[in-house]
Amino acid sequence: MTTANLNAPLETVRTELSTKNDIRDKTLGRSRELIRHCAECIRAIHRREWDEVDRKLSIITEAAAAMRADIQVHSDLYYSGYTQDALKEVVEAHVTSAIIRELPIPSPAQLQVEGAAYLNGLCEAATELRRYILDIMRRENAHSQEAERLLDWMDAIYDQMVTFDFPDALTGGLRRQTDVLRGVLERTRGDLTQSLRQQKLQDALAKFETRILDNDNA
Repeated sequence: MTTANLNAPLETVRTELSTKNDIRDKTLGRSRELIRHCAECIRAIHRREWDEVDRKLSIITEAAAAMRADIQVHSDLYYSGYTQDALKEVVEAHVTSAIIRELPIPSPAQLQVEGAAYLNGLCEAATELRRYILDIMRRENAHSQEAERLLDWMDAIYDQMVTFDFPDALTGGLRRQTDVLRGVLERTRGDLTQSLRQQKLQDALAKFETRILDNDNA
């Protein structure tokens, strides 16, 4: 037996790693592109461009499926940070759209994502609702039942997230995301409470002014 016998097995390994590296590079590019599509979808949601939202969600679904197909036999690439981050963004885009438009919330199976990506995506969708609530308050310049509905969703998601008491290695850092959501939820509740108080004060002043004018005209 000679050292030449090393060549064949090492070339096999080299070929396998080269192929896997090519797939990895392609997946990195696809994950970045997927995250970009998700960001554009979220932006369209806030602009209330629903046709564009639907178009983007379709693109996101196809792009995620293509990314998964390329790495289905490479579990280490599938569970890598950049892949799961992209899938988390997929969940955020779909769930944010569903909540705001009062559509059924898609399940992990429907979105074809793992549990950790789904939970973190839910958390990020809930935090995204704050921006939409603030937009409602600015547009309507008053306390809004729609804003209350979205706050209830934020509350419901937070109440569920705190029940997932598992190690971060299993949940993808869900505890930190839940802490972020708690802070966003508290600030949003405070903003809505202040808005309600201001509206009640304005209503009381308007009634008082009407009563004074009625008395003057009597």
